[in-house]
Amino acid sequence: METTQNKVEYKAILVGSDFGTSNRIYTRFEDVMKELEELAQAAEVRVVGILTQARESIDVRYYIGKGKVAELKEFVETVEANLVIFQNELSGSQLRNLEEALGTTVIDRTMLILDIFAKRASTAEGKLQVELAQLKYKLPRLIHGSSHLSRTGAGIGSRGPGEKKLETDKRRIRRKIFEIEQELKEVRQNRDVQRKSRIKNRIPIVALAGYTNAGKSTLCNRLMREHQDYSRDKEVFVKDMLFATLDTALRKAKLPNGNEFLLTDTVGFVSELPHDLVNAFHSTLEEVTYADLILHVVDVSNEKYDLQINTTEQVFEKLGATNIPTVTVFNKIDLANDDFIISNANNKIAVSAKTGYHIEELLQKIQDIISNNIEVDLLIPYDKGSILNVLHNKYNIMEESYEEGGTRIKLLIDDIDYEKYKDYLLKY
Repeated sequence: METTQNKVEYKAILVGSDFGTSNRIYTRFEDVMKELEELAQAAEVRVVGILTQARESIDVRYYIGKGKVAELKEFVETVEANLVIFQNELSGSQLRNLEEALGTTVIDRTMLILDIFAKRASTAEGKLQVELAQLKYKLPRLIHGSSHLSRTGAGIGSRGPGEKKLETDKRRIRRKIFEIEQELKEVRQNRDVQRKSRIKNRIPIVALAGYTNAGKSTLCNRLMREHQDYSRDKEVFVKDMLFATLDTALRKAKLPNGNEFLLTDTVGFVSELPHDLVNAFHSTLEEVTYADLILHVVDVSNEKYDLQINTTEQVFEKLGATNIPTVTVFNKIDLANDDFIISNANNKIAVSAKTGYHIEELLQKIQDIISNNIEVDLLIPYDKGSILNVLHNKYNIMEESYEEGGTRIKLLIDDIDYEKYKDYLLKY
């Protein structure tokens, strides 16, 4: 990554070829390019121009037509751009040919997303996953006798863990891919142990999932604030940009009845997310499949929110998470159009994570779905103070009094604790 002293200011031209609306989330090509612009901004790139072309087929040499390349070269020189970003995925030879013709750095949308992920990865696992995706992307694009895609300099298209010296030899890259996959396998095994511990302790897990920049992290922080151990240093990172969250976070939150649950904030989805990136982050995304409840967070201030819902649901299907209870949380209702209306269905709710609107109602809805608690009246003998401490720490005590035979408490407990402490039930 560039240091503060030699950080490059990237001025980019965005290029896109429109082949129609088939196999595309957005019906308008303008929306495709708008999302590319937002991705560029997330990578701290200043967009100085956009060039598009309607085509029926791909140009094998340049992807866009030769005449368009000449037009693009003139555009680059006029605005003094030092980066060209293609919406469409390019082959290794196309990248090389375009760079030679334009005299500047050329990347595609996939490389841009990989760069954003490389910049945001903070955990060891996240960095390994990014490096794995980068290597898998670059391997088929290596060209014999060319240094393309193996630049040792920092910057857009070359940023990321392990990028100081990327070998162009395919055999060595394959070996590196194997080594990273083995490391990730160990990480997954450790996560499985932690996951089994959570399941054993019966701590409900609620996963926040949805399109990138839908407000998942803001909602996560809002839901955490009701917990007694809440502090600002435990909040997850929030910023109004694509892919602000990359590494999965687990945080404690509290239901209206006082019981705890875990919130997991996941990486946001985006249309046409690179295949290798989905595979590399599968172990992180699969946290969704182990959740007791999924909160599908939707940004209703985005006029294309229905198409973003479809993208997220497709990812759920790929992950095998369609059978998990899901509540669609229509976030940013304070910014929505006046004509936005949703039904009062059990699996839908409109909220504003920023203002707190309907957060209490959302917590109640979460409680209704994940709680399987039983109201009990217990008499805990005075010599069983350790049991009383356990119940105090785990549950919200509704009533408590001191009687001749011990401490009497009324509370809601789960079915496991019911079996464990049923001998202390008061008999009427």
